[in-house]
Amino acid sequence: MFYCIAILMGYLLGCSNMALYLAKARGVDLREGGSGNLGASNAAILLGWRAAVLVALHDIGKAVLAVILARVLFPETEFIGVVAGVAAVLGHMFPVFMKFRGGKGFASFIGMMFALNWVAALAILGMAILLTVITDYLVLGTTLTVIAFPAWEALTAHSVIPALVMLVVSAVIIFKHRKNYVRIWNRTEIGLRSTIRGEHRVK
Repeated sequence: MFYCIAILMGYLLGCSNMALYLAKARGVDLREGGSGNLGASNAAILLGWRAAVLVALHDIGKAVLAVILARVLFPETEFIGVVAGVAAVLGHMFPVFMKFRGGKGFASFIGMMFALNWVAALAILGMAILLTVITDYLVLGTTLTVIAFPAWEALTAHSVIPALVMLVVSAVIIFKHRKNYVRIWNRTEIGLRSTIRGEHRVK
């Protein structure tokens, strides 16, 4: 019963999408431009860095909130934070109020990481940022993160169950980025540096 409540709570928190709200205010549909993603990275491409920061903070925060609320409400229930965090990430990717067309889940995954293990999150995110800067592709840093954190948890936690649960959502995140990998192969992916320069921003 507690797990069902945590899943529902996390999922509904995850369904809120700041990128959609900000884009609508600007008369822009993020699903039709840039990478087509309703998330912080595409907000940076089309709306600029101020909008992207707001979107990222919102997407990270809702996953953090899901984990914390679950742990506060059900402190004796094992793995409840992981369950709520994964539900929040899935809610972001498949929001019922948006016909299940949401973002790709990376920022919310980061929020879940920090709420569960901030030390591991900092270490992994540092490596992901370095990889992104070196390669110019955010998706490669994303891939490193969503693989490394479950692996870290599997190696350091007393049970592999949380890692296995997180690996499911990691696989979904990687699948949602499949077009990015194709664009990298075709050399048409929008890079970090051009995004910083604002070359694709909607005027």
